[in-house]
Order: sequence, then structure tokens, then C-alpha cells
Amino acid sequence: MNKTISDDKKIRLPDQNINDIMGYIPHRHPFLLIDKVVDIIAFEQATGIKCVTYNEPFFTGHFPHQPIMPGVMIVEAMAQTSAILIGSSMNLRAADKLVYFLSMDKGRFRKPVVPGDYLKLHVTPLHSRSTIWSFVGKAKVDGELVAECTFKAALMDNKE
Repeated sequence: MNKTISDDKKIRLPDQNINDIMGYIPHRHPFLLIDKVVDIIAFEQATGIKCVTYNEPFFTGHFPHQPIMPGVMIVEAMAQTSAILIGSSMNLRAADKLVYFLSMDKGRFRKPVVPGDYLKLHVTPLHSRSTIWSFVGKAKVDGELVAECTFKAALMDNKE
């Protein structure tokens, strides 16, 4: 975030599989858009993984003869990755706290994401104030940038 932390002080957190992810966020099929989160450094970065398959429900209508993952779904996958970064960094569970998507700025979609792509969603916090966090997100396929944006999220009590 804003302060520099030496590499030896960074806290590397364990990778999060699908069962771990479902403990941090309430999303479920068909709106759970990440399969795994890796390379997590507490409060600093995380990489979400989405294995894009033809079986995704949004491909039925976007577009039937030339399936393309909607940009809004790529952004949502970035937001879900950021929720895992916050949740795992603070050891918060979805039963107690939720991370709500607030806004997106500077969105750019550079290349289509199609079935068979292995989408990597890199998120990094820019800053936080109280319960509001700002992030930069970059989505890549085979190392090539396909989408990017900045976005905000809020940490809220789960009123369930």
C-alpha cells in the first residue's frame, strides 16, 4: 500500500482453494468467478485464478456463436480476488464481514477472454481509509494484459 515494507517483513499467506474462498465470500455458482487465489502477501497483493470454460452460464447469451467473457464479469472476478486478499489478511470470515464492491474507474478491456483461457487476476491495494479500500486490478491471459481498472470496496458487517 502506501508504506514500503522490506521483503523479509512481508507476510506470505497460504494459497486459497475453492473451499477456502467460499469461507471468505458468500458468492456461489453461477456468480463465484474465481477458482483459486495464489501469491497472497498480506495487505499487498493477490492473484486470482479463473479457468474459463465454455460451460460458463454467461456464454449462452454473450455471444452464442462467438463466446466472450463479459468485461463486467472480469471486473467482478478482480473484486472477488480483492475480497480474498482483505479477508485472508485480516482473518475475516464471510459469516462476520463482507466486502462490498463500490465503484470502478479507468476500466480498459484490451482483448477478449474466451473459453479455454486461464485468466490471472492481479490485485494490489492502493490505499485504505477506515473500511474503504481502493485497488488496482490487472487481468492477464498468457502474460498478456486483457483488462485493467481501479476500483473501491467497503468492508461491512454481515447482517445475516
